[in-house]
Amino acid sequence: MPRRRIEPVVAEIIEAIDGIEISTRNKSLADFKDWLLRMGVQRALEIISEASRHLPDELLLIAPEIPWKQIRGIGNILRHEYHRLADSIVWSVVTDHLPQLRIAMTKIRAKLDSTAE
Repeated sequence: MPRRRIEPVVAEIIEAIDGIEISTRNKSLADFKDWLLRMGVQRALEIISEASRHLPDELLLIAPEIPWKQIRGIGNILRHEYHRLADSIVWSVVTDHLPQLRIAMTKIRAKLDSTAE
């Protein structure tokens, strides 16, 4: 399988994070019962998970505080174990973990930009 260019992968992850943030802004776990909101967030998390698999390990070292293994694994859970996944867990990912991932992706993008010059 040919290696993907990294810049578009980083952009996909940031776009998905930003889309989740916009869609869930001023929302609560109770609002997350909305089917369309829940499915959209879950799909965006799948995209983040899959795209993160294409990030080389040396870039992941820029943000060692991020649980990359869990990010890569949540896509499998959403695809195959969705019936066992509580909304509160997904909501926790959105509210507690995505802001830190957004910061990490900004650092990774900055590193890529600085090496491209």
